[in-house]
Amino acid sequence: MTTAGAPPAGAAAPAGVEVCAVVLAAGEGTRLRPLTARVPKALCPVGNVPLLDRAFARLAGLGLAGPDRVAVNASYLADQVVRHTGERAYRSVEPDGPLGTAGGVAKLRDWIGGRGVLVGNADAYLADPAAPPGPDIAALLHGWDGESVRLLGRPAADPTAPGTFDGHEFTGFSLLPWRLVRDLPVEFGDLVRAVWRPAEAAGALSVVPYPGTFLDTGTPTDYLAANRHAAGGGNLVDPTATVTGRCREAVVGPGAVVHGDVTRAVVWPGAVVHHGEHLRDAVRADGDLTVPAGVPLTAPQGPGNL
Repeated sequence: MTTAGAPPAGAAAPAGVEVCAVVLAAGEGTRLRPLTARVPKALCPVGNVPLLDRAFARLAGLGLAGPDRVAVNASYLADQVVRHTGERAYRSVEPDGPLGTAGGVAKLRDWIGGRGVLVGNADAYLADPAAPPGPDIAALLHGWDGESVRLLGRPAADPTAPGTFDGHEFTGFSLLPWRLVRDLPVEFGDLVRAVWRPAEAAGALSVVPYPGTFLDTGTPTDYLAANRHAAGGGNLVDPTATVTGRCREAVVGPGAVVHGDVTRAVVWPGAVVHHGEHLRDAVRADGDLTVPAGVPLTAPQGPGNL
């Protein structure tokens, strides 16, 4: 296994290697509950932008857009994902429950139709101060031969820990050749066991380092950290929100109302922080649902960390 270097921003796959993209958005988001009890994780906002929209924007930055080039899978609260996606992507619904990362890609075999596949996790928060979304992950495509597996990664704190690849942690995007996708069974399975590890053992997997910040937003703590990073260390308040209280390192969504104090916290669209309340290190969703989010033990890795 090798670690690839970074190309100039905006580089893409060589001519003759056709690539499509799949955004994985079918998971139940159990670690993020109760926030995901009524909203799928892919639609949870970070910096007042749904995670799924961030994924679509990153792909568009690579020239991948529309239902012929981009697909999204959905299972848990699938109707919300399908409705939110609209005609921006091909929609693959898994009605009997999530098929996992490998099964979800396998179900899209006919749509993929011989192309290489850029697979992204909808819950991956990525931010590189040196490049906009899209060009920030273009190294995955640069010079690709259409035969090997590539993973986006960052150096792991423990390079030998389980789940690492060549001393790196996976950071949300992988590039898969058609030869390894075409025979995947349409059943529950994960890409780690079905594709990545076998490719690694065959010497056909490389890691492309991601220089920016990555968080998987899978827990309330990481979700809050991603929002704080998106706010740049200050406040990010939607212009349609009503704020009469005090905000410090807060993200306040569209139509939200803040009459109390908000510190290191997220207020979802339409949610309310009442007079006399002090929302701290937490997420306020609609219906006065409050989810404690704590304080990250370590700062997000990468340049521009808070």
